[in-house]
Amino acid sequence: MIFNELDLIPELLESIEYMGFTETTPVQEKALPAIMAGKDLIACAQTGTGKTAAYLLPVLNEIFTKKPDHTHTLILVPTRELAIQIDQQIIGLAYTLGITSIAVYGGGDGSGWEQEKIALSGGADIIVATPGRLISHLNQGYVRFDQIEVLVLDEADRMLDIGFYEDIMHIISCLPEKRQTLMFSATMPAKIRAMSKRIMKKPVEIALEISKPADGVKQIVYHLQDDQKVPLINKLLSDNPDHHSILIFSSTKKKVNDIVRGLRSGNYLVEGISSDLDQKERERMLIRFSTRKSRVLVATDVLSRGIDIKDINMVINYDAPSDAEDYVHRVGRTARAEKTGVAVTLINKADLIKMQRIEKLIGQKINLVSLPDSLVKKTIKTQSSRVLLKNSVEQKSNKTRKKKRFYREKKKMSNSKNKLPN
Repeated sequence: MIFNELDLIPELLESIEYMGFTETTPVQEKALPAIMAGKDLIACAQTGTGKTAAYLLPVLNEIFTKKPDHTHTLILVPTRELAIQIDQQIIGLAYTLGITSIAVYGGGDGSGWEQEKIALSGGADIIVATPGRLISHLNQGYVRFDQIEVLVLDEADRMLDIGFYEDIMHIISCLPEKRQTLMFSATMPAKIRAMSKRIMKKPVEIALEISKPADGVKQIVYHLQDDQKVPLINKLLSDNPDHHSILIFSSTKKKVNDIVRGLRSGNYLVEGISSDLDQKERERMLIRFSTRKSRVLVATDVLSRGIDIKDINMVINYDAPSDAEDYVHRVGRTARAEKTGVAVTLINKADLIKMQRIEKLIGQKINLVSLPDSLVKKTIKTQSSRVLLKNSVEQKSNKTRKKKRFYREKKKMSNSKNKLPN
């Protein structure tokens, strides 16, 4: 289906065309007509399928047409990164429409609180918020949600995983019962279905293939030792000079700093992002990465969902994620919008079981690639040097022990000779 076949206002069609899109993605093709018909909807679709536009386009279309004098749509999301991303998409799509929106999230220096308060009490058209921050505003008594017409739960499974269920239900209790509710989720566990029965009315269900990387992702695995990982990544960066945007995922914040130190180069910028940084610095770092001022960004799983940076050439999993679903979200950062990309996963013996779970989930074997000869030779040489050094140390240690034993025996004999008879 092409966007021109939908009953969208010309201004939105112009924005879509300006962004380079002409045809809908599968989730958009199924979701747009149902949402525009005013129906509740549950959509289960993998990351990177265009699900954000699937609900933003009909929402923007309706707001522009109806021109409400109150907040029309509330979008709840699990992370501040996703809140910022969606708000930026709204700004891009609604540039000429005069529609107002704001991202409401915590974790900053507090300077945005007053601006959020004005938007929440004054009736911005669209509010994109994380549940915790929104609850803080709701408790102050000035939030105007009595006329909300559309509620969107984006990445609903992730919000429940984080523990936002009670907050979400409290927020929903402040909304009108008569509303349209849209739920988007990468997975559809029992708890999502249970919640949907409480908050939705006869929802249309859309279930695309889930838990599988996009077709355009070339997936490969390297089996290696931990001390070979950084040298291999440096080799991959050197061998692919046309890859200008590389995202590396690490399972821990400590490893992020270690990886950045190991990859630093005078030819390009390598940066590491984690929850240890304040919000403004994280935003500046993401801007540098999206504008190609930095070539490599090392991140924890905080970015595996929610980041929407175009044309990421390569995603590297420094280690296999413990949760197989996280693999899909990590890999989903490349080959977005039907483009192509490479996903590299580095594993050691301890990761083999994790990879088996990942391959079972995605329904395919991932291509195991041999290490480059130069890296293998270097490793063998290093190991040989270590063995020689170890042998040398052991030989010296043995000589020292023999000497000590000799002098002890000699001293004992001397003491025995000098000992007077009874």
